[in-house]
Amino acid sequence: MITLSNEEKVLKNFINGEWMDVAERENVYNPADGKEFLEVPNSDAAAMDQAVEAARIAQKDWALVPAPQRAEILYKIGAIMKKKKERLSQLLTLENGKVIEEARGEVQEGIDMAFYMAGEGRRLFGQTTPAELKDKFAMSQRHPVGVVGIITPWNFPIAIATWKTFPAMVAGNTVIWKPSSETPMMASELAKIFKEAGLPKGVVNVVYGSGATIGQAMIEQEAIRVISFTGSNETGRKVATECGKQLKKVSLEMGGKNAVIVMEDADIDLAVEGILWSAFGTSGQRCTACSRVIVHKDVREILEKRLLEEMKGLTIGDGLDTKNKVGPIINQAGLDKILKYMEIGKEEGAKLLAGGKQLTVKNYEKGFYFEPTLFTDVTIDMRIAQEEVFGPVVSLIEVNDFEEAIAVNNKVKYGLSSSIYTQNVNRVFKAQRDLDTGIVYVNAGTTGAEIHLPFGGTKGTGNGHRDSGVQALDVFTEWKAVYVDYSGKLQRAQIDTDA
Repeated sequence: MITLSNEEKVLKNFINGEWMDVAERENVYNPADGKEFLEVPNSDAAAMDQAVEAARIAQKDWALVPAPQRAEILYKIGAIMKKKKERLSQLLTLENGKVIEEARGEVQEGIDMAFYMAGEGRRLFGQTTPAELKDKFAMSQRHPVGVVGIITPWNFPIAIATWKTFPAMVAGNTVIWKPSSETPMMASELAKIFKEAGLPKGVVNVVYGSGATIGQAMIEQEAIRVISFTGSNETGRKVATECGKQLKKVSLEMGGKNAVIVMEDADIDLAVEGILWSAFGTSGQRCTACSRVIVHKDVREILEKRLLEEMKGLTIGDGLDTKNKVGPIINQAGLDKILKYMEIGKEEGAKLLAGGKQLTVKNYEKGFYFEPTLFTDVTIDMRIAQEEVFGPVVSLIEVNDFEEAIAVNNKVKYGLSSSIYTQNVNRVFKAQRDLDTGIVYVNAGTTGAEIHLPFGGTKGTGNGHRDSGVQALDVFTEWKAVYVDYSGKLQRAQIDTDA
């Protein structure tokens, strides 16, 4: 069991390479037992002003560092993260609650992102193109935007931060990061790693505080030209509105209502495995979690039976115990929201097959636990089939054929991830084309995105930008077109041509 020193239990802002104490603090609770174990700063807007000034000054020099040299620091960061992987993983479970196996996977994702984006330091490709006039050269280049602000959620406190921070850094930007106060420790640990790796002062700054104060101050800062936000649809809309008033670039990732489609020719055992992992991993607290199963009428009964059998074997408890497969919900507010949807589902006529209750797990009576839950007889118009519950809750929706399955999948306001289990290759290619989500899985669940492909979705999930993959650079760079005329005379494009 990992232990923290008294000094480690009191977090500080990280501004211009220094640890800055804040008088006002809030307690952080371990979701596994409900006990206080950390204090996190509740900063005021003045702290954001300090961070912006540090980032603004540092960015001028950082942008002039050759991109391959910026990348070398990212390689060092990745190597340090790899060396400290187990400690980071245990700390992540301590503050977030996810089981240690998943925490290790999340830390590995951050390591992978460091190495992947470091590779972009020797690419950052633009294009060269033939000019339409003689003795003229034409090309495009990527350039940093300047100072960027990132706002990250509690459910992936290290992975999502690296999706945003690392491409911003390698592209020559400086960063101000507002982590979630529910899971603040990963930000502090990453800041220590940045310092150990030799990242210049002011390139990354961490400011803790509420969304109403620090998030709002970040958005209002004129010097911050990009906001990259992951969180709720409601908050994301507000962020977009405020940024739009300032013509500020904004990248939004705002959740999903993801479905696994199980056709009559599916490998049922494989589908059950994928559903269990996608629905109950991270206790359903992923934006890519499976919360709907769209099942062909011919295999509904057997799928229900197999799911119920396998759900009985899911062990629930403290994520640091390797025997457990399902950890706690993040806090009481998260539990209350899930409980509310239990009543909504039953009132709408859905049949509760399993779960549906808050748990008191032995030795963790004060923890925030909820039973893995399965509803059936769900129709597409029900709220539990439309709204993001963000917990270990799955709704089964029966369909008659492939076409109806696609239509049901698409009839929600979100468009993040989708999955289909089938042995029919024609259906596979039609599903790839017709499922209206940013991520599509075939014969796998709805979770498991890899860092070298773009992450994000359509409709209410986002606003067209992507985290991860080379596409993440688009958020943090501006395109510049460059023309070099070496003719020694005035040449006028579109006019002085032979056409």
